[in-house]
Amino acid sequence: MHSRPQGRQNPVNKPQNFFHLHLISDATGETLLAAGRAAAAQYKNARAIEHIYPLIRTDKQLENVFVDIEEAPGIVLYTVVDQALAAEIDRRSQALGLPCVSVLEPVLMVFQSYLGTPAGRRVGAQHVLDADYFRRIDALNFTMEHDDGQLPPDIEEADIVLIGISRTSKTPTSIYLANRGIKTANVPIVIGVPIPPQIVTAKKPLVVGLIATAERISQVRQNRVLGGTGFNHGDYVDRLSISEELAYARQICNRHGWPMIDVTRRSIEETAAAIVALRNKTHREEAL
Repeated sequence: MHSRPQGRQNPVNKPQNFFHLHLISDATGETLLAAGRAAAAQYKNARAIEHIYPLIRTDKQLENVFVDIEEAPGIVLYTVVDQALAAEIDRRSQALGLPCVSVLEPVLMVFQSYLGTPAGRRVGAQHVLDADYFRRIDALNFTMEHDDGQLPPDIEEADIVLIGISRTSKTPTSIYLANRGIKTANVPIVIGVPIPPQIVTAKKPLVVGLIATAERISQVRQNRVLGGTGFNHGDYVDRLSISEELAYARQICNRHGWPMIDVTRRSIEETAAAIVALRNKTHREEAL
């Protein structure tokens, strides 16, 4: 396991290890995410930094994935039914000296042995091809195209817009919501940089600010520094600077009347549930 000790210790004086977990899927990635989290949960003193790559179906897409993996080496799990693409994932991981597992392959082999026939190898076959499925795929595509401040003129198509400073879980929360059919865009808040006007004037999407404690964000940012992504210490992990960033984010949300959710002690699932509750409440109020 390629884990990186975080340097500080938790309150019970046990070292907390962090490792990168790369999840490559040719579909939405829900099956893979569930499997990865179930395994990671068995290691209470090691925390997975998740990198999710859904809808990976071409060599070019895979090349971009491995650019990220090389910057933050770790465990590679995948659910890809295209055998040529799967073989390339295995080859690239082996070249980097990284552990790599096809999550579904051992299960498929058991089924094949028992049933006496090979699997059909259908991408996303676990999903029923109904209107709900296509709604989720459409939401996922929209969310990936509107990640980290990418705001084409179609922002009015978004259901949710998440804003927040760096490392407030905007992207993973967006992807989680998209997997439930909710079109989600996310925009970083940077001190001195105005919020894009199309967000301020947007009528349809619910804008939600994500915040956390300075201590929490500093910890997560230090993990990113340790992950070798090219960041240096300094203002990026300094708690006073982070406090100023958070104050700026709160000021923006208060000015526009946008609700805020503190993600400090929330899982991605809990944050998403809180956002959905806010959205449902807004819809009820609009209907009155």
